[in-house]
Amino acid sequence: MADMTTEVLIVGTGPAGSMTAAHLSSMGVPNIAINRYRWLANTPRAHITNQRALECVRDLGLDVEAECYLYGTHQDLMGENVFCESLAGEELGRMKSWGNNPLSRAEHQLTSPCHMIDLPQTFFEPILFNTACRRGTQARMSCEYLSHVQDAEGVTATVRDRLTGKDFTIRAKYLVGADGGNSLVAQHEDLPFEGQMGVAGSMNILFRADLSKYVAHRPSVLYWVMQPGADVGGIGMGLVRMVRPWNEWLIVWGYDINEPAPEVDAEFATGVARQLVGDPDLEIELISANTWTVNNCYATQMQKGRVFIMGDAAHRHPPSNGLGSNTSVQDSFNLAWKLAAVLKGHAGAGLLDTYSVERAPIARQIVTRANQSIAEFGPIFEALGMDGGVDTAKIQANMDKRADATPEAEAQRKALRDAIAFKKYEFDAHGVEMNQRYRSSAIVTDGQPEPTFDKDPVLHAQLTTWPGSRLPHVWLYPREGGKVSSLDLCGKGRFTILTGIGGEAWEAAAAAVTAELGIEIVTHVIGPRRPVEDPVGDWARASETGDTGIVLVRPDHHVCWRQAALPADPTAELMRTMRAILSRG
Repeated sequence: MADMTTEVLIVGTGPAGSMTAAHLSSMGVPNIAINRYRWLANTPRAHITNQRALECVRDLGLDVEAECYLYGTHQDLMGENVFCESLAGEELGRMKSWGNNPLSRAEHQLTSPCHMIDLPQTFFEPILFNTACRRGTQARMSCEYLSHVQDAEGVTATVRDRLTGKDFTIRAKYLVGADGGNSLVAQHEDLPFEGQMGVAGSMNILFRADLSKYVAHRPSVLYWVMQPGADVGGIGMGLVRMVRPWNEWLIVWGYDINEPAPEVDAEFATGVARQLVGDPDLEIELISANTWTVNNCYATQMQKGRVFIMGDAAHRHPPSNGLGSNTSVQDSFNLAWKLAAVLKGHAGAGLLDTYSVERAPIARQIVTRANQSIAEFGPIFEALGMDGGVDTAKIQANMDKRADATPEAEAQRKALRDAIAFKKYEFDAHGVEMNQRYRSSAIVTDGQPEPTFDKDPVLHAQLTTWPGSRLPHVWLYPREGGKVSSLDLCGKGRFTILTGIGGEAWEAAAAAVTAELGIEIVTHVIGPRRPVEDPVGDWARASETGDTGIVLVRPDHHVCWRQAALPADPTAELMRTMRAILSRG
């Protein structure tokens, strides 16, 4: 007999694990979260926090979202990616990033009620973990997952209390492996992966130093230092990343992965910082240093039976595009409501199979995109003449030529401008964040064709209520005052019907389906003199349905069915659709 029992055991308390625990506890599902360490994140490795991730947080409550804004660096200070020879040296170029281009900012504001922030994992993870524990998660630190076995009724995990050295067992109906890029859960289930681990080596040097005189006039999260001798192999670049403006920093520096990882002491770290900052007298307070590997690997299957993986356990990639923790919390948002529905008896176990069907393609997409972004630095190196050899004098001469008054220098300057501008596919790729569409049995399209758009899907959000898409955000206005996002009408573990005047029959249909299936469905009739009004007409345009039609939204904000107009028997149609989505056929 197991020493402990629960409904869901979560291995790992990073963004993926803590978010899963927080949502499960919010929906009243008992869960245990374990962490092999005695602390939460002790380095600020993940930091870019995009709109979609914050929408997942917002579903936990406006207070939780507000706490993220309290500790995050505002979007305005995320600023412009700066390319320079050193922070004190000559600037080579810059680009407006993270929604700070005015055109991009307008799209961001139209797309979501949330705005991007830079929220280091050292702040983000405790917010999620604290929310989970306050709402009922049983957390055990210094508790190491060792192994598990699953059977038809559940999963039994063996774990070790690292304080006493004693092993014990936890029995759960489901196991979630959110245990990072070297996931033992994934390994023990022999889940299939594609790609390669360890394609390059990097180190992080975390330090404190007041660099405001070099950066405050040009705020940015990332300062890319292009200089002969930077990085490994004699050429390349180093990265100086803002952690807290403007006195806490993280340097990313490469090393040859075919050689042993370097020992980073205060002397070495100070030398690297002085080189990239360009201040030979700079004194730093070294906080920590660690090495890590650049990976290009993703799970093609993110579940087996009663065991699931998410976050870095499933998608292992460089930090390019800032997709890591953002995708991790979206994995959680997808799975948590499905586990709750099955555990409460509202859905069949087949609903859980849609987790991997929906999220594995996203894992592939973001790993591919992140690694492609690394390759897209090549044109910058080429424009600067840094694309070959280790002759630093020659490289410096190539870089200096861009200031000449010659046709060749003019072409070089244009090539550099174009190459930097092209990095919008890494630093302002709004569509990658917002355009995730699901195709599974938990989505009913009824054969409606997928819409096409003129704008680049990597760069621009493509808003639609086509089933499988994230519900478009528009501002709506309750009659008692104020405003709410269309997303705020949804979520919280419930299905939601959005309809208009003349669609009141959907309320009766929802009540009948709830009585039959047990699943909660909330209905909002939007229109004049109704509890929620649409005076601007944004919802009428965004809904892509008539007033009597329906947009049915899952608890994770994704549209799962829509009808343009009221059918002859709305109850029968809604029942058919919900049975299909919930695997209750």
